[in-house]
Amino acid sequence: MTGADVLLLALGAVAVGAGVLVVTTKHLVRAGLYLVVCLGALAGDFLVLSAELVAWVQVLIYVGAVVVLLLFAVMLTRAPIGASDDLDRPGWPAALIGGGAGLGLTALLVDAYRWSTVALPDAGTAERLGEQIFQSWVLPFEVLSVLLLSALVGAIVLSRPDIGRPPGRATAAPTELTDAEPGGRR
Repeated sequence: MTGADVLLLALGAVAVGAGVLVVTTKHLVRAGLYLVVCLGALAGDFLVLSAELVAWVQVLIYVGAVVVLLLFAVMLTRAPIGASDDLDRPGWPAALIGGGAGLGLTALLVDAYRWSTVALPDAGTAERLGEQIFQSWVLPFEVLSVLLLSALVGAIVLSRPDIGRPPGRATAAPTELTDAEPGGRR
């Protein structure tokens, strides 16, 4: 076992551990930050595998854009950040389904390959990757960018209570704090 193998396994363990923390934490912002760690570890795996372009695309697109968009959407929509008793459900059905799916996929892969080796194609270049992206995959990338833009616009609209209301209608009922005298006393 070489040093690259050990580093690959260590980064894989970090990615799996952070992925488990993403789905088990009760705080949404922490889940987003654990997702950053998971995606960063995957980018490290790509670097170990000598796929530098894919690693930097992983960092720029997923860590730099998708996770930031997730955190901004959470902040703009004023979603509850902490744990909520009314939304908590028992985790054993999800664990049972996830474990069964994982065992099924493992059995399928072992049965399909029977521990045989597979010949790898030639290493890709940035030129070949660019040709594929801008010839075959340009439409899905553009659709995804429109989807992300509409999610951001939707988060802004949801965070602004004054958008879409008639001009004379109040945005919120008065609270004790707004009716109170300065200093918080009545």
